[in-house]
Amino acid sequence: MPAQDQPLAPAAAPALPPYRDPSAPVEARVADLLSRMTRREKVGQLNQRMYGWDAYRRTPAGNFELTEALSAETERFAGLGALYGLMRADAWSGVGHGDGPGAADSADLADLVQRHVLGRSRLGIPTLFVEEVPHGHMALDGTVLPVNLAVGATWDPDLHERAAAHAAAELRARGGHVALVSALDIARDPRWGRTEECFTEDPHLAARLTEALVRGMQGPPGAQAAPGAQQTPGAQPPPGPHTAPIPAPVPERFAVDRAPVVLKHFAGQGATVGGRNSAESELGPRELHEIHFPAARAGVRAGAAAVMAAYNEVDGLPCCGNRALLTGLLREHWGFDGLVMADGLAVDRLARITGDKVSAGALALDAGVDLSLWDEGFTHLEEAVERGLVDEAALDTAVARVLRLKFRLGLFENPYTRRASIPEHTGRARSTDLARACVTLLRNPEGTLPLGPSARRIAVLGPHAATTGHHLGDYTAPQRPGTGTSVLDALRRLAPPGTDVRHTEGAALTGADRSGIPDAIAEAAAADLAVLVLGGSSARTPDTEFDANGAARTVVSEMTCGEGVDLAGLRLGAAQEALLDAVVATGTPTAVVLMQGRPHVLPDTPAAALLTAWYPGPWGGEAVAEVLLGLAEPAGRLPVSVPRSAAQLPVHYNHKDTEYGGYVDGSAEPAYSFGHGLSYTTFDHGAPRVSGRTVEVDVTNTGNRYGRSVVQVYLRRLITRTWPRTLELCAFEGVGLAPGESRTVSLAFEVPAGTDSVELRVARSAREALDVAPVVVDLRA
Repeated sequence: MPAQDQPLAPAAAPALPPYRDPSAPVEARVADLLSRMTRREKVGQLNQRMYGWDAYRRTPAGNFELTEALSAETERFAGLGALYGLMRADAWSGVGHGDGPGAADSADLADLVQRHVLGRSRLGIPTLFVEEVPHGHMALDGTVLPVNLAVGATWDPDLHERAAAHAAAELRARGGHVALVSALDIARDPRWGRTEECFTEDPHLAARLTEALVRGMQGPPGAQAAPGAQQTPGAQPPPGPHTAPIPAPVPERFAVDRAPVVLKHFAGQGATVGGRNSAESELGPRELHEIHFPAARAGVRAGAAAVMAAYNEVDGLPCCGNRALLTGLLREHWGFDGLVMADGLAVDRLARITGDKVSAGALALDAGVDLSLWDEGFTHLEEAVERGLVDEAALDTAVARVLRLKFRLGLFENPYTRRASIPEHTGRARSTDLARACVTLLRNPEGTLPLGPSARRIAVLGPHAATTGHHLGDYTAPQRPGTGTSVLDALRRLAPPGTDVRHTEGAALTGADRSGIPDAIAEAAAADLAVLVLGGSSARTPDTEFDANGAARTVVSEMTCGEGVDLAGLRLGAAQEALLDAVVATGTPTAVVLMQGRPHVLPDTPAAALLTAWYPGPWGGEAVAEVLLGLAEPAGRLPVSVPRSAAQLPVHYNHKDTEYGGYVDGSAEPAYSFGHGLSYTTFDHGAPRVSGRTVEVDVTNTGNRYGRSVVQVYLRRLITRTWPRTLELCAFEGVGLAPGESRTVSLAFEVPAGTDSVELRVARSAREALDVAPVVVDLRA
């Protein structure tokens, strides 16, 4: 057969570029893709300029269409690095149930946007959908969990881990990729409106809950470590009493029902001067290392994918421009190899010291920021490189971190949403479990609670009694009608048959209008028990004015807490206080329930039982009713100290061990100590036994009801190289016991570096720990 007549061999398929090969190591794929990108494309990967709700509109037919604004943004950078808040819904975004994506069509919208981005990207680079998940996914139909301060009150990391895993599964099933979650702020001044986003005033409790958050949302650390997580050779630790953590092994890829976490805010934002939002933090290195860094270190150790640089300054430099913080400490000393995101518009604020936004972007990039949020400064990084303001190597390093996260999410192989059905009842159960565990009994005179069988008439009073809207906290999407259970509705459903449950509001959340108090007095006087549900609110409303970063600027509603809503004083509204005084004055046994995002100061009413549920979420009313009726035990413990007045702040328990006295005109002690919480039963804690770095204690339920005791181990440094704190929580564990049951609890504890001798004190609160007999441990032996 002539050669020209020979059959042709089939043409070989063109070889996939290495970055398209799913079997190739992530690092090899990142390097290959980076080598193919133009500088313009690289800069685009570091920008997250758009508000996600500006990327789409709902058509008259009920479908979604993309906007010209999205087209302009993807055209500008030949793609899109990340998109913030595509599914966000609240008063600031203006998105509601009529025009926003719900559970049924969020994934469709995400896929529509992703298809557009891929069509504009020469190299087919998908975008990241970054969503707020402060206490559940902040989206229509998303499960709302209790706020962080309520989670802190549970002292239960395992419970928090399960709730976080559910939130991650919801986010991924709806098309989201990355979760922004508050975890690192330590509550040092309750006047700060974002106190509700803090777990606690204590670094150890915050660290344990942050670890649980990361495990729940991202999954447990895998056996294969992500490349590049080694500590930089020769890096010297900064001043501080603790050794650097070793980052946990992390899997190369995230499971489809897990979400990489951006832990916010790093660092020191919970200690701003005067409790004012975004103000400066006057913190020295030791205070940072002992109080504000442990939660972040724990998150790094657990494998957190990212952190968010805070607004505040550290030693004269805002966090997003602070190379010593973001590179020297976080990366070189701690070995963090994840992504750093700036908080909203924080990069542009650097122009105050650099002179313009081009140099502001260069400063942030060189400091260690990889991804901006809404800033103009990062859009000029190409110019900044050309002008020599920042090295191209810094640009490439940041782009590599963004790409690495996209590869770990599997977006190059599966850019579209993997649909999954998340049962609604599962989210409700997770939220209710947390709410039930956070209810904290602070005072119970003469056994007012639980409600006995002789109480046949209950008066349910106060502005929080018949609502759920004020129980949710800030960063919450609008709820569909009928979502949740109020305290009033739950009491009517759960009270014994024949119980007459009456209601009148009596007073509003804010203001001094006392016109409803006479009706409340009449109901209370005729009742066997008055339940007075008071507190604050972080509910955003359309008439609230917002800054460009979403913080409340001018509050004209009942919003008394939340981002941008800082208080000079901590008392409730005048009408609420008057209502409390009037109801207690009737002589009817009274139980006061506080729904709040910060510890409020109450008038001295020792005759009333007192509980706090913080912001317990939509089903918190059910949890509160169960505790009032004795169907559930009050299991919560205070995650923060409760002050007697704003004038005595700060009152956190772990202050320096100096011999200062009280005030001439009042006590310096808190009204209720960190760790405090009563039960409906009684417990006995045996003498602690110490062996090495483990302490054992026998716990016995000496009462006649099941209950949960939280064993708290505090240390007091005796021989140490720096001035110590009065007490430091170093271990804790909750133990549930039946009547008469005993159990030996074994707790491993850590001791700060540079300490030769300590006292260990096992107690049920920080205040009690000051009085118990200590065990002295000589660490030099």
